[in-house]
Amino acid sequence: MQGGKRYNAGRKSIPFEEKKNGYKIYLTRQQKNYIDNYGNGKSFSEKCVNLLFNSIFDDKQDTVKFIDLFAGLGGIRIGFTQGFEELGIKTKCVFSSEIKKYAVEAYKNYFGDKNISGDITKIPAEAIPDFDFLLAGFPCQPFSSAGKGLGFLDTRGTLFFEIERILKNKIEEGHPAQGFLLENVEGLINHDDGKTLNTIISHLEKLGYTVNYNLLDSRYFGLAQSRKRVYIVGMLNSKISLDNFEKSTSKLNDILEHGLPTINSEFTKRLFENFSTEEIIGKSIKDKRGGENNIHSWDIELKGHTTEQERLLLNAILKERRKKHWAEEIGIKWMDGMPLTYKQIRTFFDVPNLKKMLNDLTKKGYLTLEHPKQQVNGIRVFDESKPKGYNIVSGKLSFEFTKILNPNELAPTLVAMDVSRLGVVDGNGLRKLTIREGQRLCGYPENYDLSFLKENEAFDLLGNTVCLPVIKAISKRIGKEYRRLTNETNSSRNI
Repeated sequence: MQGGKRYNAGRKSIPFEEKKNGYKIYLTRQQKNYIDNYGNGKSFSEKCVNLLFNSIFDDKQDTVKFIDLFAGLGGIRIGFTQGFEELGIKTKCVFSSEIKKYAVEAYKNYFGDKNISGDITKIPAEAIPDFDFLLAGFPCQPFSSAGKGLGFLDTRGTLFFEIERILKNKIEEGHPAQGFLLENVEGLINHDDGKTLNTIISHLEKLGYTVNYNLLDSRYFGLAQSRKRVYIVGMLNSKISLDNFEKSTSKLNDILEHGLPTINSEFTKRLFENFSTEEIIGKSIKDKRGGENNIHSWDIELKGHTTEQERLLLNAILKERRKKHWAEEIGIKWMDGMPLTYKQIRTFFDVPNLKKMLNDLTKKGYLTLEHPKQQVNGIRVFDESKPKGYNIVSGKLSFEFTKILNPNELAPTLVAMDVSRLGVVDGNGLRKLTIREGQRLCGYPENYDLSFLKENEAFDLLGNTVCLPVIKAISKRIGKEYRRLTNETNSSRNI
């Protein structure tokens, strides 16, 4: 049947208060990109509305919002969340930033976050959602003894000022963060005679924060790793104590796996030809130091046969090259390991065939003939105006293993460049420290999966990560103070 008026035909009329109207807003390109990345909805309009109403209604006042900068594996985020939620305080990460590709992959895989921002220097502070706390393990290489130690002269060292920029912007917008938790390497304390740390603290205090810092060792927080790190905390209206934490200890054997495949290589073959498994436990394998706790390449004839006299010579050079009086004689600033000339070596190792021995050991690769180094703008460079001398080839990364761990002791500080060269005696053989064991040494949850990454990528991330129990302990103190201040504010409003 066609024609005629049909009941309920056509569109249903929309109440006036539900009708949508167009409103003009002005956005920068970065702000539009942020909405496109973080908003949910089919259209740009829907994304804007969802972000706006999520900010107003979904983030209740009893939920602490935080941002995670230089996020890495998200260790600070996990520890912070654990600490607050143990106090019954809900948390929500509203923004994360990380530039390393495989760190982002691991972060997304664990947290399920779809959107991780990249280079923080290119993100306007206005595009970052308001937050209560800022978390950041800002790049440590500029202040690390493992790096060049250039501090603020290194472009990575200036990334601290990105933290300051963001905190300052939120204050100027009228939405100041309640506080922050920052982490860095031990070297930050004495870098540039303490001036670098003083600069950081003074800049944070000028923003109105009460700042405190301390050097804490993970070994006292229940981890089987000695990892000293500087922790800097600040709040607007309160000082957070970083002293007198409850101590808890463990040993390496508590986290080790057993019965795993061991390595059969030329290195391990030569090692076990000269030492038993019991003899190598706890030993360092490097040509930079002497002493009973070190096994050298010439001890296992890794680069070729050595006589007893040649080993005595190498051990003598290893010891003498560190003495300061040689630096004065050479005319350079002292450094830990200087090349010594034939004439200088003869003063402490005078044998008829010395020249031949030096040449043979150089040819085999145990020694190198090189100019001494001068310090120029904080960097050691060869001084070709000085005569060449013989020096130990001390590149420890040329060895398959650099340290054999003692299961009844602590693991050394995991360092990105050589964590994959830590050895574990398993049965009658030797194997590497596993990725899972590395995660346990930092306190990561067992369900944090790094198995999909390449081994060198996983170890690189673990060498640069934080120790979660330390973060958790600090965060509980921050959380208690935050709750106290919040309760006081709410009480005053009700009066």
